[in-house]
Amino acid sequence: MAEKILMKGNEAIAISAIRNGVDGYFGYPITPQSEVMETLMKEKPWETTGMVVLQAESETSSINMVYGGASCGKKVMTSSSSPGVSLMCEGISYMAGAELPCVIVDVMRGGPGLGTIQPSQSDYNQIVKGGGHGDYHNIVIAPASAQDMYDFIDWGFELAFKYRNPVVVLADGIIGQMMEKVELHPMKPRRTDEEILQAAPWATTGKPATRSRNIITSLSLDADIQEEFNRKLKHKYQLIEDTEVKYSEYMCDDAEYVFVAFGCSSRICEAVVDELRAEGIKAGLLRPITLYPFLAKEIARLGRQARSMMSVELNLGQMVDDVRLAVSGSCPVYFYGRQGGNIFTPEEIVREFKKANSLE
Repeated sequence: MAEKILMKGNEAIAISAIRNGVDGYFGYPITPQSEVMETLMKEKPWETTGMVVLQAESETSSINMVYGGASCGKKVMTSSSSPGVSLMCEGISYMAGAELPCVIVDVMRGGPGLGTIQPSQSDYNQIVKGGGHGDYHNIVIAPASAQDMYDFIDWGFELAFKYRNPVVVLADGIIGQMMEKVELHPMKPRRTDEEILQAAPWATTGKPATRSRNIITSLSLDADIQEEFNRKLKHKYQLIEDTEVKYSEYMCDDAEYVFVAFGCSSRICEAVVDELRAEGIKAGLLRPITLYPFLAKEIARLGRQARSMMSVELNLGQMVDDVRLAVSGSCPVYFYGRQGGNIFTPEEIVREFKKANSLE
């Protein structure tokens, strides 16, 4: 029987990293994700699995330590919150340009600037659209529970190594701080050096002089070479978009009104759908699990059957533009959101939905 423990979403990140054979965590404390490092320090995995846990002097340092570990083919990760992730964006772009795998956990807080330590979903544009400079994409997965926080670390590394690309677990402060029952999966051992070489033949490993030495870099001084590399990245991203879209539907089969929401907003919208269904209004919920790749085809499909859609977000409206592009005018797309750490209630969303659709 699987072991189940009550824990915060942030704690689930740390426990999952240990149990899934992560080689190294490099981070810097910032609310509301500080429990990730605190839990790692409490568990002391360096004594049991050999996992390196290091508090860097800044977020900039931590992402560059991740760069170094990933260059050696190691399973390495970091976590932060919105302002800290802003400082990491240059390093994330470098890693995308060097095609290095890693997992980055962003537990979002309100902004701009220092903003508030309260929950938000306002890093969507920063993370899903890339954040750093250049033509690149992060693979972005959005948990909606503490169990997701646990499960998505293993899934994140699977995607990161499959595509040699940074993967961002984009959580909001509610998911990071809420306590839920988490089912722990069997412990995975850390990989041996030989297994690392098999999984990452591109890695630089201090090979003897008799063997060729891999050079890890994102630098090119030749415009034609850089252009060809960017085309290679575009092909990779197209493959990701074609094969890795993941989402869930709730009562969408006959839905005439569809809500689109991720993270904690999707959980609140489930209650909204239940309330509207009780009133005889055929509502449904489409939850993006991957924010990149985005579920454009699924939104377009439901848009053709729906009278309207509503994007519900803890921001001023960042995902709604992508929803509107996907719908392409087949039905109206409305938006409702709160900011500053204010959390909407189901009753609030129902009221705004009825107002937008003239159902009052």
